[in-house]
Amino acid sequence: MAPASIPPTTEARDVFRELGYTVTDGGREFVAERKWRRVHVTTLCSDGVDDLGPYLADGGETPRLRCFVTWRENAAALRDGLTSMKPPYDWAVIGVDGDDFTVMEGAAGSP
Repeated sequence: MAPASIPPTTEARDVFRELGYTVTDGGREFVAERKWRRVHVTTLCSDGVDDLGPYLADGGETPRLRCFVTWRENAAALRDGLTSMKPPYDWAVIGVDGDDFTVMEGAAGSP
């Protein structure tokens, strides 16, 4: 596994391609599209809870679907942080570890 200070950008793109999405080029943030779904994806180095301010701020167009991808050992803490923050969009967290990944959805009935 890569060091925790490097976001799992390549792994995130691979996960979405494996799931049949078309992925745009870009850095730590990209768009994954499949049929009617357009998911704004952000990769994070850690549990990222302290880094989520810009994604929760008002202003601009709020994406309908967001996915945050981090290393597997940080995924549960990120999910818990998002659940407590109650962002104004549907979201999921993906924890990656090599070629393996786990998807954690937001709380039922969120946002």
